[in-house]
Amino acid sequence: MPASATQTLRVAVLADSDTRWKWGSLTANRIAPPNSDISLDGYLLRGRATPTARQLKEVGVTADSLREVTAVEFLRAMETESYDILVLSLVGGGVQAMLHGLARAWDGRSKRPVVVTGYVGVVYEKLTDGLLLRHGADLVLANSRQDADRFKAVYDGVGADSTAVTEVALPFLGGAAYTGEHDPYTVVFAVQPSVPDNRRDRDYLLNRAIQHARFHPHREVLLKLRSKPGEHTTHIEELPYQKLVQGKELPANFSLVYGHMGDVLDRTDLLVTISSTAALESLHRRIPTVVLTDLGIREGLGNHHFVGSGCLASWDQLDAGYKPVPDAEWVARQGVMAGPAGGGSYETAFDAARERIVTLLAGDEMAPLTPYYTPETAPGYLPGILARHHLGPDGTPLPGAPAADRAPGPVRQIVRRAARGAYRHGVQRVAPVIRRMGEL
Repeated sequence: MPASATQTLRVAVLADSDTRWKWGSLTANRIAPPNSDISLDGYLLRGRATPTARQLKEVGVTADSLREVTAVEFLRAMETESYDILVLSLVGGGVQAMLHGLARAWDGRSKRPVVVTGYVGVVYEKLTDGLLLRHGADLVLANSRQDADRFKAVYDGVGADSTAVTEVALPFLGGAAYTGEHDPYTVVFAVQPSVPDNRRDRDYLLNRAIQHARFHPHREVLLKLRSKPGEHTTHIEELPYQKLVQGKELPANFSLVYGHMGDVLDRTDLLVTISSTAALESLHRRIPTVVLTDLGIREGLGNHHFVGSGCLASWDQLDAGYKPVPDAEWVARQGVMAGPAGGGSYETAFDAARERIVTLLAGDEMAPLTPYYTPETAPGYLPGILARHHLGPDGTPLPGAPAADRAPGPVRQIVRRAARGAYRHGVQRVAPVIRRMGEL
């Protein structure tokens, strides 16, 4: 039945990192049909990037329940729980595995949740691979008109059904529009965990930010960090800036900050980044925004996505006082700068998704999930993806899969936490050292 003012809509979000929890939970609230009360259950997929309590608090999104699960535990819950909407906020392989696992779990059911997936931010790499791994969901959300066109072209090009592609916008855009310079004028360098991926380039960017603070002693320069040492985000950060800054002589007007990006943007006069989604948040609020060209404009950096934006510039230009002027047409295609100052279209950006969900919920039955990849279409690729989540080629949990047969007891929970901590330590601390030794 369509949601009404007196109906509670049950929504589940499965996420595998802090940023994907943020995207998934905010998306769930944005796409819920109007006049519906939402009961939101969060599931955090156990892995290297499972968010910590601090990261969850920083995201600022609350849920009626929140628990950590393995893939098999989640699928077992979906067999017994009754939800209206399920948001899969995972890396592409995780989405594909869950689609096959859910197809098996819901086999024979006429009613099931509406399954929604999409991307956390800018899609600048592995477009075809990531899209085909997400095919099979009822809605594949595109965060802009540009992405919607690209997504449909990929699906149509391989003969896959493209009707699931639905244009929306990034769910975390918002905040007050920029009205003028603060006192002091504040420059924010929003860093990324994985770009650039080597010490030389990261040290260069850090030194340039420090140098900018020295050149402009009346400005405040903030290094906006994503996570604290030992924490993981969507991407692994092997060389955190907190370590690189140790031993450097810092000017008084240079400092490191954590916290919610929206709060930092409230006092920002110039946002500087390599290719972060923070640039889109900043542009939406009409804050002057620069995407750095110092290390080149390259696909590996992701800043190629901003070609035509009017935001590309170098630290040399910023030191000399350059202020960017974004290209209005480019920005409009990204689904940003559309708040009250831009015509208010952001408020209607999720209408199409809501309408599709209302239609699907109103139907007497729903078609089975049918991903593009099957054991017939991708016999050399799909089984490996499913096996990483302890699923067989038909989506059935493999023998010996974690929690496939019973809930973990106290001892298993303790061992599991210790093992996960050891794994995270290996990924964050040991592996980078081994790689650096190999480069000697």
